[in-house]
Amino acid sequence: MADGTSEGREVLDPLQGSSDTKSPGIPLVRKISYAIGGMPYQLTQSVKGLFMQIFLLDVVQMDAFYASLILFLGRAWDAITDPIIGYLVSKSRRTRIGKLIPWIVFSLPFGIVSYIMMWFTPQDSMSPAFSFSWFFIWTCLFDLFLTCHHVPYSSLNMFLGGDQNARDSATGYRMGMEVFATLAGAVIQSQILGVYHSKKTRVCSQLNYSDTSSINLSYPALHNLTSSLTDTRRAYTVAALVLASLYFLCCLVLFLGVKEQLAPLSTLGRIQLPYLTGVKMAMRHTPYVRLIFGFLFSSLAFQMVQGNMALFYTYATNLGPYFQYIILATMTAATLSIPLWQILLGRLGKKTTLYIGLSIFAPVVAAIVYIGNSLPIFIFISIIGGFSLAVLYLLPWSMLPDVVDDFKVKNPSSKDLEPVFYSCFVFFNKFGGGLSVGLSTLVLHFVGYKPGACRHPPAVITALRVLMAPVPIVLLFTGILLFCLYPINEKRRQQIQRDLYKAVKDDAGVAMDTVSS
Repeated sequence: MADGTSEGREVLDPLQGSSDTKSPGIPLVRKISYAIGGMPYQLTQSVKGLFMQIFLLDVVQMDAFYASLILFLGRAWDAITDPIIGYLVSKSRRTRIGKLIPWIVFSLPFGIVSYIMMWFTPQDSMSPAFSFSWFFIWTCLFDLFLTCHHVPYSSLNMFLGGDQNARDSATGYRMGMEVFATLAGAVIQSQILGVYHSKKTRVCSQLNYSDTSSINLSYPALHNLTSSLTDTRRAYTVAALVLASLYFLCCLVLFLGVKEQLAPLSTLGRIQLPYLTGVKMAMRHTPYVRLIFGFLFSSLAFQMVQGNMALFYTYATNLGPYFQYIILATMTAATLSIPLWQILLGRLGKKTTLYIGLSIFAPVVAAIVYIGNSLPIFIFISIIGGFSLAVLYLLPWSMLPDVVDDFKVKNPSSKDLEPVFYSCFVFFNKFGGGLSVGLSTLVLHFVGYKPGACRHPPAVITALRVLMAPVPIVLLFTGILLFCLYPINEKRRQQIQRDLYKAVKDDAGVAMDTVSS
């Protein structure tokens, strides 16, 4: 499908930076198919990030301490599986359909089933032990199978063909589709659940109690709340079925539209070095370490805000019924701004563009916490925040191939380590996400959050405000400081490409000499 297009007659696209016309390109159909293949990860992870906390607390009505364990340990397990799957991918053989794509294909049905079960509440009333075990097991299983999709998919960027400019263009398409997937996941989930959350809000507005389980509630009030809870649990399952269907369709497009191509100084073969040796080599590569930790702290900031948004808007601003519109504004702005950031990336360089984009985020979250309860202002500020969010989606993933190329130039004999670099990169991102949402939920437990309550004490509201602004701002500026130490600027990046081209020619010359002899 994609590979029938001649490399020399590549369809021009707006995200392809200006480059030498002789440079190899990537067919547009292959770029789009590759970009669509990344949507399942963001479809599901955006929904988990936005709704899993409030689902466990207010729908399952799990104690905040147990919910924090699921959120943290689940993401810790998710992070641990990345280097393990990266190792298994690197050790796997190349098949007729490639080395990476088989992992995506064979993990697909297991990922779909476990995602649906993760949002399914098997009983109306469950013991704490059964409730914790059910959701923890299915969360871990889903994260495992999604990792089997995401690690090889992330590495696939290096095997699309083309040069660095072409891969940057493919990354732009990928990030555009992933931001759109985040938007789609959040909107679909919000639209399906919005009616039921609004129903609970109306019921709660008629009560004068902070604890909906109070025995003093009248029978009609209890009946309305129980009915609302049952409908909401059913709605979460329906939303999971819809997103699981999209998961399948996106993987199908990837399978039909992308064929793995050999990358410079790579063979798509089995890794020759011991895995731990490869990890040590990667973690001793200075640009990689600084990029990882800059991304870690920046991602921590964004994910802490994301994880607490639903609770913040529901209880601190009383705008819970309009949460879906705020998310829609944020993600639409992020999606539409991807081409703009791609243009700035080409003109200003990756580091400068990163500084500009991330710096916008701090005043946005500060304004969200302190402006009051005005929906139009919230939506306007959320649109600005969406522009900053797009940078976090685009730039680190665009900078990672530069780091891998730099490593190849400096270590030409160490081949096929791409899965190691990408799996460790994803590991730190997931670990940071688990840490942020797990600690946030644990804080809520200690300040007195009551699952299923209509109203919460002032200490809970204060904690939500702190978790939405001061803490993320500190984390963000820590990340920006680490990015300042990142050594690959535009001049160095161009030199890497020249050195890589020379290394490829030398490697080809050695191979020819070996064949001749």
